[in-house]
Amino acid sequence: MPKIDLFTVPVRTGSSYPPPHDAAMAGRSQQRLGDAAGLTQFGANLVRLAPGAMSSLRHWHERQDEFLVVTQGALTLVDDHGETPLAPGDCCAFPAGDPNGHHIVNRSEADGAFVVVGTRTQQETGWYPDHDLKVEVADGDMRFLRRDGGEVTDP
Repeated sequence: MPKIDLFTVPVRTGSSYPPPHDAAMAGRSQQRLGDAAGLTQFGANLVRLAPGAMSSLRHWHERQDEFLVVTQGALTLVDDHGETPLAPGDCCAFPAGDPNGHHIVNRSEADGAFVVVGTRTQQETGWYPDHDLKVEVADGDMRFLRRDGGEVTDP
């Protein structure tokens, strides 16, 4: 099945972030294209952002590369260097281990979308420079912790 039928790929909303960070993902949806096609070595997701939405909290990965290409709308990359406008066809790359916290936001009044491709690793640590938060992934299990390793508790 080389061609993926987008109408058959489930649309996921919500967030795996702990409260109150999960609320920041309102207006974001994604379709796991790589999973739908049976890919195992990397993930590929179609992410849609409603006006005012963001892709994620600003973050970076220790072991996983990320690459994205904008497919729709006027979006903005926010990273440690500032803000960069993005249009359809624009690409961004985030090498593993580069501590440049990044995310994509939609500051326009129209929907936007991008495809993001990333490495799949058994273990991963992700960092959130704007929050006292990190994520540890081990064999598919995800744990959010404080940067010092302490447990995250609801506010």
